[in-house]
Amino acid sequence: MPLEAGLLEILACPACHAPLKEQDTELICTGQDCGLAYPVRDGIPVLLVDEARRPA
Repeated sequence: MPLEAGLLEILACPACHAPLKEQDTELICTGQDCGLAYPVRDGIPVLLVDEARRPA
C-alpha cells in the first residue's frame, strides 16, 4: 500500500535529513552519503536508525 503523497513530502531521513523516496516496502534516503532504507510495516514508516537497512 503506497503512502500518501502529502506524507511522503514531509518525511525526511532521521540520520541526515535528506528527502525519502518510496521503493517496494521501504523508504530510501536520497542523501548521497547516507542511503539508509527504512521499513514500512502495515503502512506505517519505521523511521528509526536502528531499524534501517544499510546500503549494500
